[in-house]
Amino acid sequence: MQIELINTGSELLLGRVLNTHQQWLGKKLADTGYILSRQVTVPDTADSICDAVQIALGRSDLVITTGGLGPTSDDITRERIAAQFGKPLRKDEKIEEHIAKFFHQRNRPMPKSVLVQAQVPEGSLVFNNYFGTAPGLAMTVPSGRSDIGNNQPWLVMLPGPPRELRPMVEKYLLPFILQKFPLHEEFHCRILRSMGIGESMVEDRLLERLRPLMKQGLDLGFCARTGQVDIRLCGYGPKILDLIAKSELLIRSEIGKYIYGTDDDSIEKTVVDKLIDKGQTITVAESCTGGFLGHHITSIPGASRVFLGGFLTYSNELKEEMLEVRNETLVKHGAVSKAVSIEMAEGARLKTKADHALSVTGIAGPEGGTKDKPVGTVWLGLASIGRKPLAIRKFHPYDRETFKQATVNQALELIRRRLG
Repeated sequence: MQIELINTGSELLLGRVLNTHQQWLGKKLADTGYILSRQVTVPDTADSICDAVQIALGRSDLVITTGGLGPTSDDITRERIAAQFGKPLRKDEKIEEHIAKFFHQRNRPMPKSVLVQAQVPEGSLVFNNYFGTAPGLAMTVPSGRSDIGNNQPWLVMLPGPPRELRPMVEKYLLPFILQKFPLHEEFHCRILRSMGIGESMVEDRLLERLRPLMKQGLDLGFCARTGQVDIRLCGYGPKILDLIAKSELLIRSEIGKYIYGTDDDSIEKTVVDKLIDKGQTITVAESCTGGFLGHHITSIPGASRVFLGGFLTYSNELKEEMLEVRNETLVKHGAVSKAVSIEMAEGARLKTKADHALSVTGIAGPEGGTKDKPVGTVWLGLASIGRKPLAIRKFHPYDRETFKQATVNQALELIRRRLG
């Protein structure tokens, strides 16, 4: 089955808005057993939208568009698609009632222009929008293809805002796809998440050992992210669960110490879960990451049970005042050093009486580096009750955002390893 996604919006092409639809929709479809075949992004112009839809219908069974269903002048998807396929627009009374109720409940005046969203191409299925005013629409359209006989492809139009699109996909689109395009074989996918080992090394150690299972139907893939590598094990059919299980055992036997989680796990969730299981607490002392480490930990539900707080000590003065880092240590070794990272961690742990404390101090750049400590240098410290403190040096010669993300990941991996 071929599924194509068309994202409309000039703001996406201008880079003013991050296009999250492909990633989110692709994952939702894959989790249900359907693989997205293609994705394109086009501007808010009639010719661009119509051309993209026509081309997609010539090779796909299902085409999904996002955006262009609102009430403003650049929301032209519904109108142009209806005209393209000769489907007159008809007023849907239920949608009009929903729009009026939407504004009434929020005690806001209703512009007359919003009622254009109640215009529905003749013969369309309507996906209700409980978080906005533009409904989703689904309809069969002629494609001119000879390979599909009397079966016409489906075109689904979804609203652009994620807060409206995502509930609509889960409530309406996925059940719709399962009904119209039932799977002939069951699909399963397992993701093993690793950190501390490069993508090339992962492939070098695993590929040849997994080839016999791949010949039996296993789909193997690797995806490198900042400091991490995801190993994807997927496939269709009655034997795939057994193949995935055998593959996972083999992978864990080879690189198990690098694997921190599976499927949707994040490194921060793994750490929080381990701390909860052990009944232990943690605090952080941050310099170059500016609170990013604490942010990742507190993004996990239940973090309040283990996270006591943190110290954001960007200046040397605050390192001395809040964490009791010794002035002579700063003078002798500099703020970005093994000695300072250890004193930061120990100071944070003693101040909060936590079981563990992580510290980060580094040079994010683009300036401030030296020959001995170039931009990208970072020291990670870890102090734990009853254990000798440790510190490790890392080098992340990236932009500031990537530098922070890599540093946070490795700090969390440091405590994960200690927690076992």
